[in-house]
Amino acid sequence: MKKFIAVAGNIGVGKSTLVEMICERLSCQPFYEPVTENPYLADFYKDMHTWSFHSQIFFLTHRLRIHQQLVRAPGSVIQDRSIYEDAEVFAYNLFLQGNLSERDYATYRSLYRTLVEYLPPPDLMIYLRASVPTLLKRIELRNRDYERSIAPEYLERLNQLYENWIHHFTLCPVLTVPADDLDYVAHPRHLNLIITKIEEKLTGKEEVIFTREEAERV
Repeated sequence: MKKFIAVAGNIGVGKSTLVEMICERLSCQPFYEPVTENPYLADFYKDMHTWSFHSQIFFLTHRLRIHQQLVRAPGSVIQDRSIYEDAEVFAYNLFLQGNLSERDYATYRSLYRTLVEYLPPPDLMIYLRASVPTLLKRIELRNRDYERSIAPEYLERLNQLYENWIHHFTLCPVLTVPADDLDYVAHPRHLNLIITKIEEKLTGKEEVIFTREEAERV
């Protein structure tokens, strides 16, 4: 039976890596975060208050297109970052920062909620949870120029928004993975644990309980 799994989490938490590894184990088709040229991006960075709405509408439209493609795919699929995060975390953060006016944010939210009503939800949402020090370490390791200026305070704010979003997310079961303690790249047993939970816990919310002491014994 076809399954649709989404992997969510903050910048640098390891979503793309986990998507790739799950696909290899479960023979799924990956749908990575779209790399496309946002025509509003240059203007957005020069004047966020003026161009945030335009930029977020572009991202929402593009994410909708990806969501439609993965729903139409014949086999099981795994998505790197979902349409829900764009709205519930990143657009909301722009609003809280004052870069989206109340009027523009209300219009954006209305469009987003209307779209979500017609989108088939995932069968499982995997939420990768990590502290800011872990995120900063992984961002440094992947060494992307445009990420070097990301401030710890920004990552912490996004972490708080992610926690609030996932706490209220009810469209499908959620599997929360403690990414501080589970290094699924370095330790095959950590990956095995996650794969087992994915296979066994596609209904209901489930959190991988894995202490630092257990991690050190692996």
